[in-house]
Amino acid sequence: MKLFYGNITENNIQIHPDDQLHITKVLRMREGEKISVTNGTGDVAHGFLHLEGKKALFHTENVHWNTPDFGRRLHLAIAPTKNMDRTEFFIEKATEMGVSELSFLNTEKTERKNLNIEKVQKQVIAASKQSLRFHFPKVNGFLKLSDFLGKIIPEKTYVAHCHAELEREYIHTLEQEQNLCFLIGPEGDFSLKEIDMLKEKQIKAVSLGPQRLRTETAGVFVAAWNYANLF
Repeated sequence: MKLFYGNITENNIQIHPDDQLHITKVLRMREGEKISVTNGTGDVAHGFLHLEGKKALFHTENVHWNTPDFGRRLHLAIAPTKNMDRTEFFIEKATEMGVSELSFLNTEKTERKNLNIEKVQKQVIAASKQSLRFHFPKVNGFLKLSDFLGKIIPEKTYVAHCHAELEREYIHTLEQEQNLCFLIGPEGDFSLKEIDMLKEKQIKAVSLGPQRLRTETAGVFVAAWNYANLF
C-alpha cells in the first residue's frame, strides 16, 4: 500500500499539497498507479492517481470509514533532548509502535527550551504513513511539568525515573490498562523536587530495568512495552 495524507469527505478526496509535491517531484509516480489516502482520524480511501500538470489528484475506488485504532491508548510525555536528532528518533519509533498521544515536558533539567511543534507534527504524519497507521497520534505543545500535571489523570499516570533509592515498581508488573500515561524525564533525570511533586499528585514511579537508559531510549522502551501487549 502506498499511503498518503489528505482530506476525505463523502464528496471529495484531496491529497495534501505536501504529498502532491512528494508524489510528482520526489517519487515521480505515474498516472493510474494505485494509492491510498488517509485523513489520520481513521478514514482511508483506496483508488488511483490522476495527474494534471503539477497536481496529483485522486480517483476513488472505495472508502473505509472509522477503521479501528489500537485497542489500548498510550500517552507519552517526554522531555526533549538537547540533540534534536534523538528526539526525532523517539517520535518516529513511538509513532510506528502505536502511541496515541505525545506531549513534551519542560523540566528543571530540560536543556532544550523550544520545540517546533509543527515540524513534530510533520514527522508524526510521515511515520504514520510509513507504518500504515490510519489514526495519527495527537501532538500536544511544549509545557512546564507543573502545567502538564493539571491535564492528566493521576491514577492512570506513571513516571519513569532513575533514582534507585526511591520506591519504584518494575514496568513488567503493571497491569495492562486502558489510557495510560508515562512521563519520561530529561537528560539528567527529574529532580528530587519534581519527583516529590509527582508523588504528591499520587503518580507512581516505575523502573524500566537495571540499565540506565537515555531519554529517547526510555521513551521507545515504553512504546515497545505497550505495543508488545496489544496483540
